[in-house]
Amino acid sequence: MSNSSEHFFHREDLVETLDACLNRTLGEVDVNQVFDKTVTNPKITGIAGDVVEQSILGYPADNRQEPDLNIDGVKTELKTTGIRMSKKEKNKYEAKEPMSITAVSPNSIVLEVFEESSFWHKLRRLLFVYYLYAVTKTVPAADYANFPIKGYMFYKFSDEDREILKSDWTIVRDFIIDLQNNYADYESQYPRISTELRDKLLFIDTAPKWPHHPRFRLKRAVITNIVQEHFGNTLEQLPGRYTSHSDIDRKCQELTSLYVGKTVRELVEYFSITGKIDGKSISEQIIVRMFDGHAKKMQQIELFNKIGLLGKSITVTRQGLRTEDMKLFCIDFEEITNPEQEFDESSFRDYFADNQMMCIVFEEPSMEAPFKENKFLGFKRLIFDDAFIEQNVRPVWDKIRYLIYEQKLRDIVSIDKKTGQPKVNKTGIVQSAPNFPKSSEGIIFVRGSSSDSTFKPEEVNGIKMYRQYIWIKGSYVSNKLADIDLL
Repeated sequence: MSNSSEHFFHREDLVETLDACLNRTLGEVDVNQVFDKTVTNPKITGIAGDVVEQSILGYPADNRQEPDLNIDGVKTELKTTGIRMSKKEKNKYEAKEPMSITAVSPNSIVLEVFEESSFWHKLRRLLFVYYLYAVTKTVPAADYANFPIKGYMFYKFSDEDREILKSDWTIVRDFIIDLQNNYADYESQYPRISTELRDKLLFIDTAPKWPHHPRFRLKRAVITNIVQEHFGNTLEQLPGRYTSHSDIDRKCQELTSLYVGKTVRELVEYFSITGKIDGKSISEQIIVRMFDGHAKKMQQIELFNKIGLLGKSITVTRQGLRTEDMKLFCIDFEEITNPEQEFDESSFRDYFADNQMMCIVFEEPSMEAPFKENKFLGFKRLIFDDAFIEQNVRPVWDKIRYLIYEQKLRDIVSIDKKTGQPKVNKTGIVQSAPNFPKSSEGIIFVRGSSSDSTFKPEEVNGIKMYRQYIWIKGSYVSNKLADIDLL
């Protein structure tokens, strides 16, 4: 059991202790009445971790920079991690949130090397304890007592992942060194740490923004990948070594030199890809095959999944114009109707902040040409910076919530301009759509979609509707990509 001075455990004792907790709630294992403090402090944070430390493992919480546990002589960081049922993948878990690691301390990080850094000391060996966040809304701390413990995992990053973490950490350290060397009032530049580096980091980010002292965090997608690995979901490993976006960009440049000018049909035949040849389904397979993978979707590749690299097909005319708008993701109405959900911590924002688009660019020979005759031009990597998110994404989030909370949501019937009568589709259903932000109102907009016009599975404020998706204007993507060189 635990040694009070350094929290020493034998691994076999830990396994026995944690096995006994599986599928029991945090309240049931709370033998030391940790939840009692939620009576006077209902919004206290970290209650699940406190229960694991104080009631399961039997030691008081502390704020040491060193890892929490000593397991048979190996220093190990304990991470009590919330998981929830995935809304994207049936019967799979996902991480509830990013994982905080340690403080970004500008005055000390500039003197560190990665292997001896507090960052790596916290990540070298991990013990995850997973509890199921079994609700769809924010709850007071006391309600965590109802959440069951679903698993635990002794974890060590692979050599490849360690190199990615080292590269990410070094980017942050070197950026801070550069600020200190080049600005007399360098602390005034520290807000740039959490804004300018986001598109350069694969596994981590830093939050909150200065002057609130930021912390290193593992991105939610990275934690989700680790969670799904524990619960039996394995993803395909790519051959090759990729520790930074620069490595991926260099691979794209190599692929462009090999395949530029080939048509979609020629690429499909060369890589022996089967199935219907259209932009939505075949383009991701082409990217995966070019990277020597075999999966049908990029998110089935471990690297792409962890770093949030999404495959998108971009078709341009010879004049460079985009041909269509782009569907991004389905709105989670459980999240967006939760009044306590902050935009900055929402999956709505996460999509734009944590993901990047690997755009495979094709040129169509004419408006009438089928997709299979389009020619491969190369790749472009598209990111959404903080300014874009604040100016274009947050207003859509705010408008949707305003319409819902202020009872101003309406189902608007589509009217035929020629007849003045309601439009009716082939199944006899009158066409209508909620008055969410439209493409005429901004770059980011909402549009419903369904393969069955008679089926409206969503219901908000008593209004039945199709699944509602966030879209981005093709004209914006076209203009943005025009300023980005082909890889």
